[in-house]
Amino acid sequence: MQNENRTDNQGFQEELPEILMRIVSELHDVAYLIERVEPQLLELGGPNVLASPDSVKVLQGIDLAVQKARGLAEFIDTITATIPNDWMIDMTTALSLVKLADMQKALGAGLRHGHSQPLVKAAGDFDFF
Repeated sequence: MQNENRTDNQGFQEELPEILMRIVSELHDVAYLIERVEPQLLELGGPNVLASPDSVKVLQGIDLAVQKARGLAEFIDTITATIPNDWMIDMTTALSLVKLADMQKALGAGLRHGHSQPLVKAAGDFDFF
């Protein structure tokens, strides 16, 4: 990573630590959303869901995904503390590759508070790609 302080016409420059902290927030959102699935699966599967080895593997996979997302968030959070605030980067190209509008907005607009994923949408609501 280069230490770029240019403010020419190549794009909008942002502080790398701030960008990384927005990514940390998104990873925590992902972990939370995944974690919400497990109780629903247990409820749908009933009391015998844990008797199936395949079901147990799925539930363990959910736990592992949550642990990995949180672990990546903590890792990025920790290394971000050592990055100088004057390291600037242009996120224009990277943001153009993010297909989820809510995530693109959260990563690009400097939002780090609360959940970027709307948690109050009615069941069945979804976004087409």
